[in-house]
Amino acid sequence: MVDHKNITVLYVDDEKDNLFVFKANFNRKFEVITSISAMEALDELEEHHNQIIVVISDMRMPVMNGLEFIKIAKARYSKIFYCILTGYGYDDDIQQALSDNLILKCFTKPFDAREIEDTILLAAASRLQG
Repeated sequence: MVDHKNITVLYVDDEKDNLFVFKANFNRKFEVITSISAMEALDELEEHHNQIIVVISDMRMPVMNGLEFIKIAKARYSKIFYCILTGYGYDDDIQQALSDNLILKCFTKPFDAREIEDTILLAAASRLQG
């Protein structure tokens, strides 16, 4: 297994079990920061935006959904790549976010770890090139 610990990923989900599963899947490959809310994630971005390459956010969360969070985050930190993770499929808002390049990708739950890993690696390569 190749070590990509210089690649930092922020994962946002309001369910602690999902945070644990994500970290368990990717912590050996990448530096993983987790946040239980969009507001906490904005604080993490403020502190670590120079290191974070990819943000993956759950879509359905209380107070602020994933796309609302990403709109705010991307306005502040436009060099970071943003993705949505949803258990409810692609709705019109997600399709629009993909069309508008607000998000790089939408993953569905249960997630395919290989697909997420490949996307993170492509985003990191793109960021290094440019």
